[in-house]
Amino acid sequence: MADVASVDTLIRVAGLIRSGRTGHFVRSRRRERMAADELRRPLTPPSTAANGVQFIEIASWKKTPWLWHGFSTRLGGTSLAYCPEGAQGELNLGFTAADDRARVIGNRRLLAEAITGNADTPLVSLRQCHTKVVVATAGARETPSKGDGLITSTPGFLLAVQTADCIPVLVADLRQRVVAAFHAGWRGTVNRIVESGVGKMRLEFNSRPQDMVAAIGPGVGPCCYAVGEEVLSAFESQFAYGSELFHEVYDSDSVRTRYPLLFLTQRAPGHSPIGPNLHLDLVEANRRQLLDAGIKRSAIHSVGGCTHCTPGMFFSYRASHGHTGRMMSVIGIRPK
Repeated sequence: MADVASVDTLIRVAGLIRSGRTGHFVRSRRRERMAADELRRPLTPPSTAANGVQFIEIASWKKTPWLWHGFSTRLGGTSLAYCPEGAQGELNLGFTAADDRARVIGNRRLLAEAITGNADTPLVSLRQCHTKVVVATAGARETPSKGDGLITSTPGFLLAVQTADCIPVLVADLRQRVVAAFHAGWRGTVNRIVESGVGKMRLEFNSRPQDMVAAIGPGVGPCCYAVGEEVLSAFESQFAYGSELFHEVYDSDSVRTRYPLLFLTQRAPGHSPIGPNLHLDLVEANRRQLLDAGIKRSAIHSVGGCTHCTPGMFFSYRASHGHTGRMMSVIGIRPK
């Protein structure tokens, strides 16, 4: 007797989905069939600091002298836990089980020095847990707060969120000098962490969206982020545009995607090796939230790239099957 997964596969191939409200099968919305390479976005080239750390900056933000910011890569540190034997060290910034804590502390000092010019600049981070909790902070605490977003108007330290596929988002109010950093995986995104975080900036710091700029950092791209129908259902239940964030991605061979009739087989439906897979565009999802929060389209920047298919540049939890380091995305206010 066929199992439920096999039946669901057959139904999906037939162009049907199970309704979350009734349990009946209904016709699914057709999405454009695309190859993974058609969804890849070009990556902003990294800068290299004097200490060798490579990180990504937003060019227009460098014109604001009080604003510190940067998205780290895996290049330029001392960690040996995740690189090939004999290779130079890497910039792992997470206290992972496989890495030496002293090396990670040293790497964090290297990043602080690369961004601010001073290795002693404190980094304030969180115990991240894929929530929509956003914490306003005035500085480092002995025990990090639990949440996935940080906001401050206090100068002299860097807010930091850790990622290894999830999407980091940095926001700055250029008028009030308020900054924020958000960690947006699919759960945080579907719970509107970025949108609610901007709302918290407005409520607690009197920020106005028209005075804000935002940057979306490196994460897993729509080219590689395959998800299940339950993720689609979650987004469709929360956003009117939810289905627009998903793509049906077939075999990465663009010839096979453009000319599928050349590759027809006699295998049973659901057993063809050419897909499709359902892929989520988390970058676009968070861009939409920034727009819905009132930030101007021209004030939203994305660094592009994909952590999963650029393993030489970024750590990727998915690509490394969980054995990986962490990047940091940081933002802060330079003291006067």
